[in-house]
Amino acid sequence: MSDKKFFTSFLTIFLLSGFVFSANNISLLENAKTSGMTIYYDSLSQSGMIEKNGHQLSFRNGEQIVILDSIRMMITDAPEIKNNQLFVSQKFIDDSENFFNQKSEMPFKVGAILIDAGHGGKDPGAVKTYKKNGKDITIREKDVNLKVAKMLYERLHAAYPQKQIILTRNSDVFLSLSERTDIANNVKVNENEAVLFISIHVNSSLNKNSSGYEVWYLSPGYRRTVLDKSAAGDDNTLFTIMNSMLEEEYTTESIMIAKYIMDGLQAQIGKESTARGIRAEEWFVVKNSNMPAVLIELGFVSNEKEAMLLNDEKYLKKATLGIYNGIAAFVTHFERSQGFTSVD
Repeated sequence: MSDKKFFTSFLTIFLLSGFVFSANNISLLENAKTSGMTIYYDSLSQSGMIEKNGHQLSFRNGEQIVILDSIRMMITDAPEIKNNQLFVSQKFIDDSENFFNQKSEMPFKVGAILIDAGHGGKDPGAVKTYKKNGKDITIREKDVNLKVAKMLYERLHAAYPQKQIILTRNSDVFLSLSERTDIANNVKVNENEAVLFISIHVNSSLNKNSSGYEVWYLSPGYRRTVLDKSAAGDDNTLFTIMNSMLEEEYTTESIMIAKYIMDGLQAQIGKESTARGIRAEEWFVVKNSNMPAVLIELGFVSNEKEAMLLNDEKYLKKATLGIYNGIAAFVTHFERSQGFTSVD
């Protein structure tokens, strides 16, 4: 994190000296309507993100620290929830506008997209065999995951030659969950670049009628360390606050990615399968990744009709295009107004 020593010293003095809050009498949502801000807020974690002019400001109810473009901190008046509405002070608005109006020398962008094909090798994942026209047809989750992952890689690599597009596996090999997470966390990008983690899976259920696709993100109730402890020096209080803020920013971005991918899948698949929605869970392969991450369940191999779709190359191409369009929409949104070419 840039200027970490300056911010650490400044914040320590700030917290010890106390602070006089200005009156929080401005509705943030109402102000956004006239100021051009876009606001995302998660009521469960009581944290959110404001976007404007290609910049991002992450905040949390009751906290004086805000995160700017994921790489810097700023001290301002703490937002406050009153009567189920979010209120801020004029100082919060002024400080935010000053930040949004700055011209960034290093625009924040997506530097790498990691595609994880679930299971593989000795771990086939969900498996089901059906008899069609007198022949046995076996659908293995690991095979479906890899097919979609490789097709997604080709699309993303062609669209974003300047970004790192990485497969955790490109053949039928076994990788432990911790190995997959290690691959994700060891991707090297510049300070102004983010990494996205997309994990591909297929579902199964004891209920053979269960069907549909869904996108998961990490539950806000799960806590993880996403920040290097050196960023806060020896101040444990500061580290806890900074880590929590960045973690909640990852959650907000993960929810956004999940929504874009769900929209993309619905647009491509239509009525051929059912959209089961966006869900939160503590998936291991996602919960230990220090970045925005989602896990996609493409359908139920335990449902014969859907299993046949998952065995159909044309259907998998549609699903892949839906995922690609969702990721592309998020990248365009994330890099909006910062001079990068958008993807149709």
